[in-house]
Amino acid sequence: MSQEIAVVGSPEFTTGFRLAGVRRFENVPDDEKAQELDDAVTDVLDDDGVGIVVMHDDDLEHLSRNVRQDVETSVEPVVVTIGSGTGGGGLREQIKRAIGIDLMEEDNE
Repeated sequence: MSQEIAVVGSPEFTTGFRLAGVRRFENVPDDEKAQELDDAVTDVLDDDGVGIVVMHDDDLEHLSRNVRQDVETSVEPVVVTIGSGTGGGGLREQIKRAIGIDLMEEDNE
């Protein structure tokens, strides 16, 4: 069974991914994140059809302690955060943790 990518965040954040073909998304407007983000994230983490969850790194601050811990320790699906605080090295480490190898490792030979 192939798994899909899910995106969780504000409609502005998810739109680009939807245009790129991502079909699984949870829109949570900024003014509703305190009430609804935990449920949206839990829904995608519990979905067996989802292999990767993409979130904006600023949204982690809106999660409850338990859901944030689930996000930070989840192996399947892997949660990738992107945004202002994530440098290239952060994404590289998240991918490496998720699949166990460094896809961006340069072969110096």
